[in-house]
Amino acid sequence: MENLNKNLPLVVICGRTNVGKSTLFNCLVEKRQALISDIAGTTRDSNLGTVEWSGSAFDLVDTAGIIDSRALSNRKITEDDIDSQTQKQARNYLNQADLIIFLVDAKTGLLPEDKTMAAGFKKNSEYRQKTLVVANKIDNFKNASEAAQFNRLGLGEPRIISAASGLGTGDLLDTIIDKLDKPRKNKKIAEEDTNGINVCIIGKPNVGKSSLLNAILGYERVIVSPVAHTTRESQNTKIIYKGENITLVDTAGIARHSRNTIGFEKLGVQKSLKSLERADIALLVMDISEPITHQDAKLIQEIKDRGKSLVFIANKWDKLENRDTKKWTEIIYDKLPFATWAPIQFISAKTGEKVNKILDLIITIATQRKLELSDSQCDKFMKAVVKIHKPAKGKGLKAPRIYEFRQKDHNPPSFIVRIGPNDDLHFSYVRFMENRLRERFGFTGTPLSVRVTKNKKSHTTYNEAPNRKSTSNEE
Repeated sequence: MENLNKNLPLVVICGRTNVGKSTLFNCLVEKRQALISDIAGTTRDSNLGTVEWSGSAFDLVDTAGIIDSRALSNRKITEDDIDSQTQKQARNYLNQADLIIFLVDAKTGLLPEDKTMAAGFKKNSEYRQKTLVVANKIDNFKNASEAAQFNRLGLGEPRIISAASGLGTGDLLDTIIDKLDKPRKNKKIAEEDTNGINVCIIGKPNVGKSSLLNAILGYERVIVSPVAHTTRESQNTKIIYKGENITLVDTAGIARHSRNTIGFEKLGVQKSLKSLERADIALLVMDISEPITHQDAKLIQEIKDRGKSLVFIANKWDKLENRDTKKWTEIIYDKLPFATWAPIQFISAKTGEKVNKILDLIITIATQRKLELSDSQCDKFMKAVVKIHKPAKGKGLKAPRIYEFRQKDHNPPSFIVRIGPNDDLHFSYVRFMENRLRERFGFTGTPLSVRVTKNKKSHTTYNEAPNRKSTSNEE
């Protein structure tokens, strides 16, 4: 136990022999640390590792298969043989655990050894409260029903995974983090995630998202395949670039739902949108050699609705004969006119062309997402805008009067425009203000929120001559 981090919670994997404990351990710690074999009893000494997920961390222990019921009881183990010592070590970890993963084999099914272990957990109230049943070797969700038999163990609904392929392990990690006490989370990692830049690589299946991540990193961090839906779990990679902590997340491809979409693909889509929730910036990867589709527009709307910054990554640039960036920029913005504020980076993940510009763009956007304008800057900006173009009315005959313009939030930026109680500001003027904000202050790649409200209180107006203030006494 000396190797454990006392500041982190402890999660222990246990189960009978040969259910895939070491495979699950390697999958969660993302290392080939534990020896894997079909021979029962391969793991003698426990493996220790640290898992980081969603801004939290915990110590993970892979124990030897429990073959002695005394390991789950208070009876002493006095023998000095190897099997007895491994069982004693396993029990020590179980006693220290904050959460126990009771791993079972869905392919083999419910065996007497599983029932014996479950009985031991249920007899020990401390173990029972912190035990989570996980059914391994579920290759796809069509076979999820195979896990139902483990409900008979009386330790709650089993979670389903495939430790070999990684299917369901992301959801398992979410469950683990939810069950661990918040005060025990790794504060240092959480602070790093808060201060760093979270970037989500998103797009339709098979547009080159994983290839892009590999090109940025310079080595093969994730599997790349021409087969759609190769990536089914979000892959987190932390890097430091020019002193900035950047987390890159490669997600499963998001495709339109259909009746033929199988379970793990739907789950991958849900995980991708969940990764988008945690991101600051989305890299929307598109295959520039293929036509822009309605699905691309839907993805942009998902990104915009969540207030995330956006960069168009026009991948497979090497496939085109006519590589006129100005022409292709016009084509993309013509197809997606509601996202002309998002920069476009033409790249080839395959050859590495212009991939190195993406990280600099990420840092620029992350900085401008956090821009905060002072009240003085807002006043000067509004006076200049009104001088260029007086506020346009929406409904009614009366030209609107703008009494106040303020920034209400940042990261992402949001603004508020207050007008008279009986006024109506035309939506085109709001868009005009957004464009002028970008011209003057940047806000590259970030959606701006400008909300119009009505206020009866007296405020300085900005639709008069630039050197003259006028006030309203309207109640």
